[in-house]
Amino acid sequence: MCQLISEVQRAGKECLGKLEVELPVSFQGCRGMWDNISCWHHAQVGEVVTISCPEVLQNLFGTKGNISRNCSSDGWSDIYPGIQSVCGDKPRPSKVTQSKLVFYVVVKTLYTLGHSLSLIALTTGCAILCLFRKLHCTRNYIHLNLFFSFILRAIAVLTKDSILFSHDEDCTEQTSFIGCKVSLVFFHYFIMANFFWLLVEGLYLHTLLMVIFSENRHFIVYLLVGWGFPTVFVIAWIITRVYVEDTGCWERNDNVVPWRVINWPIMASIIINFILFISIIRILVEKLRCPDVGGADQSQYKRLAKSTLLLIPLFGVNYVVFVYIMEKESEALEKYKIFFDLCIGSFQGLVVAILYCFLNSEVQGELKRKWRSVCLKRYVGQDYRQHSSSRNGLENMVQFRRNTRAQSFLQTETTMV
Repeated sequence: MCQLISEVQRAGKECLGKLEVELPVSFQGCRGMWDNISCWHHAQVGEVVTISCPEVLQNLFGTKGNISRNCSSDGWSDIYPGIQSVCGDKPRPSKVTQSKLVFYVVVKTLYTLGHSLSLIALTTGCAILCLFRKLHCTRNYIHLNLFFSFILRAIAVLTKDSILFSHDEDCTEQTSFIGCKVSLVFFHYFIMANFFWLLVEGLYLHTLLMVIFSENRHFIVYLLVGWGFPTVFVIAWIITRVYVEDTGCWERNDNVVPWRVINWPIMASIIINFILFISIIRILVEKLRCPDVGGADQSQYKRLAKSTLLLIPLFGVNYVVFVYIMEKESEALEKYKIFFDLCIGSFQGLVVAILYCFLNSEVQGELKRKWRSVCLKRYVGQDYRQHSSSRNGLENMVQFRRNTRAQSFLQTETTMV
């Protein structure tokens, strides 16, 4: 509601400024006016002015049409046809409206749950990978950055929702969209970084196979791909938003240019990742079929094949399938896209944390070793306290016996005296 009021106020200021500049020195016709929703430019007597539906109503209801007014000697006529019938929301059956409302409520609940669970699992996984020094290597550093990208993505989604779907009706403090736009910038950056770190995972696995398991130390290149490339594309998106479609909170995509600046690099990263994974599977199959490969090498290839096949469903196949649906007017396909992108995508972080941390044999080994160490220290401490208490009891008993003998000796000496 506050966003709608702000858009109306902004349109009114633009209209009044434009009318003031366009007003001739000596004008005898109908002066232009702002009627709180539409902007009518200056017109001569007898002229019919036709304009499109106000931009605010087009953004709100998605309807397009034209409204008109006549300029007569008595001034402006009423708007015809009625603005409500042409530019307002089209009447829909109540059952359809109710079903759409239920669908969006369920979707929001599911992806909020998914991002919350992912946030907990990924934070735990990051703590484990950071705390155990034996897990510090290039492969786990890449996993760690992937975890961070999922964490930041979840935080950005939840923050964006709290800003865009706030139920606060006090509009006095919402005079600008700066905070809202900043949240959208970080939202797009973290989502793009998440896709590019999935690409880094594919690049690292492919490089590892091509150089026969030698350790790749060019970690700075992976950092550049994972965090640097999204920065470039998001800056380009900001520029296109400012100069092409600077409307509202930048959450609408009426112009395809800013939308493509964000989505085409993501699409390119997914396609490259898909090609890499196909190449990885081909290399692994060839290595496994090779008679010269055996023993430890074959088990290592099998382990890599397993991890590769587990990662394939996670790097955005659903995004490849549904990426062009936004340019098509199919409500059913749009619902499928929303469900796959938001609901299933929100659980990606949880699945990645489980596969690459909690089910990792090295991580499980370190956790078991740490648990045995803690149990051993606790057992040794309890055993030490038990022996200490037993020794203290024995010493007290010996001391008691000594005191008893001394007291008996003194009594004897006193009796003899």
